[in-house]
Amino acid sequence: MVDGDNRFARARMAAGALFVRGDEVLLVHKTYGNGWDIPGGYVEPGEAPTTACRREVREELGIDRVPKRLLVHDWAPNQGEGDKALYLFDCGELGEDERAIELQPTELDEWKWVRIDKVDEYVIPRLGRRLRQAHSAYADGRTAYLEHGQPAP
Repeated sequence: MVDGDNRFARARMAAGALFVRGDEVLLVHKTYGNGWDIPGGYVEPGEAPTTACRREVREELGIDRVPKRLLVHDWAPNQGEGDKALYLFDCGELGEDERAIELQPTELDEWKWVRIDKVDEYVIPRLGRRLRQAHSAYADGRTAYLEHGQPAP
């Protein structure tokens, strides 16, 4: 493909980690942007989404966690950023690692467990939809394909 060829989609990809504790999910508070989010970030060129998730968790939380399985793939274009493909992975329970969390101070200033039925009070609507679907997929042992945070028709 030639640079500048606009015949094909060029989606930005991001990978995030879902940590679950019963009916709660782990959220982190960013020092920039939309405030509360999940650990994760953009996939770098040539990087697999699982590798990006592991890297972001290590950078942001200071713990090394291999993603266990894909929970959600969400096609979620954003008017300001274009096409986006978002991957949300099950990264297991934190257990003893919870005490080892060391936030990346240039990006994060707080973390907390939030009940899944209260996430909308913390995150933007499209992330809230994605998190509820991911938590449901986690509980049911399945993977969900979403568009804009909703199950695709």
